[in-house]
Amino acid sequence: MYNLAQKINTQSWASFSTNSSNVKSPMFGLIQCYEDLSQTDCQLCFAASRTRLPTCIPSVSASLFLDGCFLRYDNYSFYEEPLNPKLNGRNCSTNNGKVDVNQRSEFAKSVRTVIDEAMEKGLKNGGFGVAEVNDRKRMNKLYALAQCWKTVSATGCKACLNKASEQVTQCVPSREGRGFNAGCYLRYSTNKFYGDHNHTRGHHGLHRHGYIAAIILASAAMLMFLSFSSYLVYIRYSKWKKEENEVSRRFAKVGLNFNYEVLEEATNFFDLSNKLGQGGAGIVFKGTLPNGQAIAVKRLFFNTTQWANEFFNEVNLIRHVQHKNLVKLLGCSIEGPESLLVYEFVPKKSLDHYLFGAQSLDWKQRVQIIVGTAEGLAYLHGGTQTRIIHRDIKCSNILLDEDFIPKIADFGLVRSIASGRSHLSTGIAGTLGYMAPEYLVRGQLTEKADVYSFGVIVLEIISSRKNVFIQESQSLLQSVWNLYRLGRHYECVDPYLGTEFQEEVLKVLHIGLLCTQASVPLRPSMAQ
Repeated sequence: MYNLAQKINTQSWASFSTNSSNVKSPMFGLIQCYEDLSQTDCQLCFAASRTRLPTCIPSVSASLFLDGCFLRYDNYSFYEEPLNPKLNGRNCSTNNGKVDVNQRSEFAKSVRTVIDEAMEKGLKNGGFGVAEVNDRKRMNKLYALAQCWKTVSATGCKACLNKASEQVTQCVPSREGRGFNAGCYLRYSTNKFYGDHNHTRGHHGLHRHGYIAAIILASAAMLMFLSFSSYLVYIRYSKWKKEENEVSRRFAKVGLNFNYEVLEEATNFFDLSNKLGQGGAGIVFKGTLPNGQAIAVKRLFFNTTQWANEFFNEVNLIRHVQHKNLVKLLGCSIEGPESLLVYEFVPKKSLDHYLFGAQSLDWKQRVQIIVGTAEGLAYLHGGTQTRIIHRDIKCSNILLDEDFIPKIADFGLVRSIASGRSHLSTGIAGTLGYMAPEYLVRGQLTEKADVYSFGVIVLEIISSRKNVFIQESQSLLQSVWNLYRLGRHYECVDPYLGTEFQEEVLKVLHIGLLCTQASVPLRPSMAQ
């Protein structure tokens, strides 16, 4: 996923494999965005899909079909595979309802027409095509999108789309249907669901006079439809509004509620020039409130009533946490078209910009960051009435203020452990390379999972090397352990630090190794 993420920043698809002679368990990955997405939306879709991947582990394969992109990993080279019985399927959505029984024959013909046209365009244009046609019986339009993966041949693309066409036409009388296979994706709908970023839409319709008549008839039909459905819509809206108001009331009660329009203006309407960073749960923008206060606004990917209730519980947990080494949560907004989190603004960006970028830190600054991060984690683990586990401690989640004092950020994955319980059994979430082995394999979560992540960061701070898994070399953790056993531990140290603090560096290296031991009981607590 790390290597796919690097590639998807500049293109709409990417593949990467760890297939080499010295890898016992090869892995192949593919990300493909549908070509109607902008590059920014493509990155957002990839980020959203990555948040779902941890639930698939430890399975050796997974496939995720989103309405904007496709993500797959497997232990064999599947790139040229157009069909696979394990993946072939369809999803006949009933969110838009079904057509009347008397209209099904004409509707089926229209579905067939728009699908064939999208497929024909896709086969001519390198695997991507969209189409729209008029369903003359109901005076409505139908839309379709066909997309083959870039790694599939033209012959494979045709075979895959033909199979998807068989699947998706079986969705009639549903107003929407999706067909998905190993090598392609096909969708039709009575609502226009695709964008106009990288394609030119087809224009198929009636002649001028017929078009005018269609408008008149459609308007009359629409008035009748609105009269019939308005009551049902009112009931659903009232129920949804009641739920939303209840959640909003809870936020307002604890004094965390921000006005969405204020935050929108503070970030200049989420202008990309104000973007500070991006993670699996959302994008962070810098903002300035009317009183001049600088803030960081996190724009979240998810925005449903059920999620908002769960989100409230997490926010209610974090709002009580106040420590100099933790980024302060100022509030949130859930009343706009998307959910927003508001944090204090930390000006020096994140630790990874200094360790793995052009800038460097001296030893005094590095020690200060290590100690401050430890104090922040110790406070989470035992400084409040609730034991809190962060679950995603890494350099990009440690922000630095003007004096290079560290502040732990991004509490989207936090979990609390009730007193008397030794651990939580939970779904896997976090970042590979920083997750403790017992958590990654068995899903057993304790404070020692954060200790392990902290140990990895300590080794990264000492070496200025990132603990990533690259097929040509060992991970940082393996490399440091091997050099330590050989008595060559000074080879782990960033040459920029020189030799002045060798004895102190060795002590800190010991701490990093103690924290990253595979045995949970042998790891020290953060307080220690």
